[in-house]
Amino acid sequence: PEGPEQRVIFGSSGHRGASLKTSFNEAHIIAISQAIAEYRKKAGVTGPLYLGSDTHALSGPAKKTAIEVLVANGVHVRVDSRDDFVPTPVVSQAILTHNRAADGTQRFEGEGLADGIVVTPSHNPPTDGGFKYDPVTGGPAPAETTNAIAARANELLGDFKSIKRVPYEEAIKSEYVEGFDFREHYVDDLENVIDFDVIRNSGVRLGIDPLGGASVNYWPLINEKYGLNIGVVRPEVDPTWRFMTIDHDGKIRMDPSSPYAMKGLVDELNAGAWDKYDLVGGTDPDADRHGIVCPNWGVMNPNHYIAVCVEYLFGGNRPGWPEGAAVGKTLVSSSLIDRVAASINAKVIEVPVGFKWFVDPLFSGEVAFGGEESSGMSF
Repeated sequence: PEGPEQRVIFGSSGHRGASLKTSFNEAHIIAISQAIAEYRKKAGVTGPLYLGSDTHALSGPAKKTAIEVLVANGVHVRVDSRDDFVPTPVVSQAILTHNRAADGTQRFEGEGLADGIVVTPSHNPPTDGGFKYDPVTGGPAPAETTNAIAARANELLGDFKSIKRVPYEEAIKSEYVEGFDFREHYVDDLENVIDFDVIRNSGVRLGIDPLGGASVNYWPLINEKYGLNIGVVRPEVDPTWRFMTIDHDGKIRMDPSSPYAMKGLVDELNAGAWDKYDLVGGTDPDADRHGIVCPNWGVMNPNHYIAVCVEYLFGGNRPGWPEGAAVGKTLVSSSLIDRVAASINAKVIEVPVGFKWFVDPLFSGEVAFGGEESSGMSF
């Protein structure tokens, strides 16, 4: 491909594009998968690669192509044993638990470390596809990693002679592909980070709208295992997303932080569904961002509840944070967060747009909380 729009470009989180615009097609997936296989070999990543995907129409075919290339390169791939969709946080958790040492610390060097790929364009329109790489940290790959992968992938786009690939029917039956119960592994681990007793005893009735995304089959299991009161508001999965209301620019976009995209959910709640719920949340197709809907209010501005979280977490309610640990925010997030942090004497560190900029500071302890205006948070 000669045109810049046809090249592999890793943005804030992975390579994204549309097949009809020749910016996301089989050639891109072949080249990126080969580049990742070569990169992880040079980086000494010898453990399994956890492979997830969302509900976009292009994600399924892209996942199969990736398996063909990865297996041909001798990469051990772990796929969902139920052949189900796998959200981004679930792949991250699988990587982190695999790479955890016996003493509970995270390993970033050594033999047998795992990494992963998630096939998703996030909240982008139904016509789009996406492909992102998660290194041994379990989080989004840093710029130096994605730049190296993209550069090699673009070299391969011009010359497929270096590509290794086997037919899917052969690859999926090979010793290099192993089924993994992502859902059970993730849900079982949640009790180690969430106090479900508090939620259960509060009696709060929660509603979740997966927005037709990869988290749809996780909520019923969470509800059953932990005895909560969670209802899935709109459980349908439709790769056309015809049930969504259009976003501010006239496109279908599964953005749980957008009041335009969430209007259909809000209308359904206001028409009577609020009788079942006290609070409703939404997740995007790969479930790495969220939205909150309240009665008589609608969709909350992410900047507002990030500020509330900062005040609660660092204002004395949750002691024990590392000394000097800062609050992380993206450059385009509201200054309201700065003001709240200043009021409780918390340091603020700003990073460029993209959650990948929070990964290293979170692991090092430089940042104890990272939040971005597009409804992604971690602490």
